[in-house]
Amino acid sequence: MLLALHRHRSFLAAGRALGVSTSTAARRIEALEKALGRSLVHRSSAGTSVEPDALELVSLAEQLELGLQAVKRDEGDAAMTGTVRLSLSDGFVRPVTRVLSALRRTHPALHFELISETRMADLARREADIGIRVARSTSPVLIQREVGRIQLGLYAARSYVERRLRDGRLEREDMARHDFLGLDKTLQWLAAQGAKRFVFTSNSNFALQEAVEQGQGIALMSVPQVGSSPLVRLETDFEFPPVPMFLAFHRELRNVKRVRLVLDALEAEIRTATA
Repeated sequence: MLLALHRHRSFLAAGRALGVSTSTAARRIEALEKALGRSLVHRSSAGTSVEPDALELVSLAEQLELGLQAVKRDEGDAAMTGTVRLSLSDGFVRPVTRVLSALRRTHPALHFELISETRMADLARREADIGIRVARSTSPVLIQREVGRIQLGLYAARSYVERRLRDGRLEREDMARHDFLGLDKTLQWLAAQGAKRFVFTSNSNFALQEAVEQGQGIALMSVPQVGSSPLVRLETDFEFPPVPMFLAFHRELRNVKRVRLVLDALEAEIRTATA
């Protein structure tokens, strides 16, 4: 109940989330406060919040919740049943979904949960079973496989090329006069190559690709992200930074067959795509 109250900021919303009445939610918090001999919740006309010194209890509740979710995913008598949860950036969503869909055609009892988010799930705490990452973690409980290096390129819609780059080639000396689109994390690299006009920026790969396809400008994109899109890869006179790609998972999962099945399928696909 304390965790629900912390998340929803009122007894009414916390009760609804847990399927109990507002009075029941309040009684449970009061009983917990009485058992611990201290106040856990600050009540005011502006709302309800957990006291700062009670946040450690919220953290313990979150860890218990994650553990229970992991146990639930691990349920299943047969090796290829149960749920596998994956965490990745939205730039990898489409190719990974294709791999998972192929696996489900062969193993229909497998279920998948795909988390696409800016804040990567904490694999050490089992927020997800498998993570696709472009940087190594320092956690000692994780196993991390480097499975390839992502190829990058500069891409534009054919309409933009026809208007601004008829030969499909972009020289470094011409970067300043072109319109660029980018993710927050790619802007610095583009600027270092001479780009000055950033007409569209986002933290979403989906938004970036849509803007490029709409002819808004040039973007630094990965080959897997572009996929079968009709975008034009520009010829350039400079090198692109190498981007290693890792599959990461908790050591406790290294012998779980359904997790290994997914890992092997992803590794095979990534190695083929990045060869």
